[in-house]
Amino acid sequence: MTSFFSLSLQKIIPNEAMKRRFFLKLSAEVLVASQLPWPLRAEVKRNVGKLRPLNIREIEIPVGIEKPFSALHISDTHLTLVDNRNDERKIKLAADRARSMNLGEHYLDEAIRYAKEHDMLMLHTGDLTDFVSEANLDAAARHYREADWFVSAGNHEFSQYVGEAKEDEAYKAESYQKVQDAYPNDLTFCSRVVGGVNFVSLDDVYYNVTEHQHELMEQEVKRGLPVVLMCHVPFYTPDFCDYSLKRTPKCAYLTAAPLEVTKNFENNPNLPEDQQWRNRSVQQRADKPTMEFAKWLKHQKAVKGILTGHMHFFYETRYSKTAMQYTVGATYNGDAYAVRFV
Repeated sequence: MTSFFSLSLQKIIPNEAMKRRFFLKLSAEVLVASQLPWPLRAEVKRNVGKLRPLNIREIEIPVGIEKPFSALHISDTHLTLVDNRNDERKIKLAADRARSMNLGEHYLDEAIRYAKEHDMLMLHTGDLTDFVSEANLDAAARHYREADWFVSAGNHEFSQYVGEAKEDEAYKAESYQKVQDAYPNDLTFCSRVVGGVNFVSLDDVYYNVTEHQHELMEQEVKRGLPVVLMCHVPFYTPDFCDYSLKRTPKCAYLTAAPLEVTKNFENNPNLPEDQQWRNRSVQQRADKPTMEFAKWLKHQKAVKGILTGHMHFFYETRYSKTAMQYTVGATYNGDAYAVRFV
């Protein structure tokens, strides 16, 4: 794999004698390094000219607290790191996926720096990693140690090779514990009170919410604190669905979309029976517990806001009388919300 470093050698080594000395030193270092796990990053030269400051949009969520505070909300970082603990297939996957997302770690570092400078809680709503790899999980754990985080899971957190198999609870279980060990809070359901606000993280990565999650959410609402819900996949609203379908006509990528909507998503009846899961109309079809949860959620006055990701673009929609839903763009594009809770 050609590195950006190697492409720059001519600029930093002016003559042949120096080049020979440099390569002798480099060869010795490579011999030592080859005995250890080493991260591979795809060529970033194509994106160097596109680097820009973080694209931070400021929003305010009224929660009724006496002492306002702020948080930085990011999502969809999609780290694509691999090393010599991975097979050739995953290394190729990393190179392919990094073509459009190789600035994720750069902007993640920038987001952490910004949050520290402004004394902000950090919120991440899923897909910090693009697929399961030891290097990705090492990087996740390292970055989570660098700031004060509360997070939710994304579908890519548990993806082995991105789209190679039906992703459901059984598939998730294959990597769940390995992923969970690298993350700062429970990924299925978790609550954390900060500054009088109850942040609740809920896993809806496969477009469904379970009855048990619903029961846990009811318990959190009964605590009497203002609630901010965090999940990866946004919840359906008619305007959000219309907007999403204009961007991607095959499907809307929303949790709890009505059946009359999802039945019109991409559907190829000619796929073999064991491949029908590939149809978006199947993947994104909400089950009964999910629809009941969404209906219940709309009537919860304690819920003051919903923070989501998944779409890789910004979108704001009113979900209920008391809650706006804010979907943040992708970290690998430098997108973030600066959220003021008041």
